[in-house]
Amino acid sequence: MPPRIGRIVDLSRQVDAQTQVYPGDPHVHLEPATTLAADGVNVLAVHLGSHSGTHADAPHHFIEGGARIDQLDPHLFVGPAIVMDVRGKGARERITVEDLQPYENRLHEGAVAVVRTGWEECYGTPDYYDHPFLDRRAARLIVDAGVTTVAIDALNVDETAVEGEHPEGYPAHHAILGAGGVIAENLANLAAVDFPNPLLSVLPIKLTGSDGAPVRAVAMEVIC
Repeated sequence: MPPRIGRIVDLSRQVDAQTQVYPGDPHVHLEPATTLAADGVNVLAVHLGSHSGTHADAPHHFIEGGARIDQLDPHLFVGPAIVMDVRGKGARERITVEDLQPYENRLHEGAVAVVRTGWEECYGTPDYYDHPFLDRRAARLIVDAGVTTVAIDALNVDETAVEGEHPEGYPAHHAILGAGGVIAENLANLAAVDFPNPLLSVLPIKLTGSDGAPVRAVAMEVIC
C-alpha cells in the first residue's frame, strides 16, 4: 500500500486580538467588512503584521537582497522534523552546540530542525519574551549540517531585544536566512507530536514582496 497520512497535529497559534507579537510589531485587528445581515455575505477585514502568530521568516527579513516569501520554493517549508528537545533551559539562556550535539548526526539536507524549548507554556504572559535562544555557534551547526528550515516553539530563534536594543545583531537569523533558509516561530502543541518521524509543514501565505507570513503549521504522521 502507498504511504498515507494518519494523525495531523495542529502546531499553530490562534490569530486574533490576543495574539502575542514581537515588541513593536503591529497588533492583530479583525473586524467585519461586510455581514450577512447588511450585505448578504460575511467578509472579514484583517490587519496584522507579517510575523503575527505562528509564522515563517524569509531571507528578506534580515538579508539585503534576500528572497521574499513569495519567491521561495515551497519545498523549503515541508520536510521530516528532527525535534531537538532542549527543555530545561532557563530564561534568556543560550542554546549551545553542546545542547544540540545529541541530534547532530540526524540533521540533514531537507530536514526541518525543530527546537523544542518548552517555552510555549509561557505564551500570553510577559515571561514569553524571556525565552531561551540559539547562540551563534548552535545556529551554525544546524546550517552546516545542510538544514535550511528551522522552527522553534518560542517568539524568536535569537534573544528577544529589550527596549529595541540587540547588541549581538540577531546572529541566528543571519546564519539561517543568510544561507537561503527559512525560520518558523511561535510553534505550539509540540507535546502532541508523539509519533516517530513526523512530517512538518509550515507553508506560509503567499504575500507578495513580504519578509514573512503567517503559517498553518502542522505535523503529520506518515503511515507506510
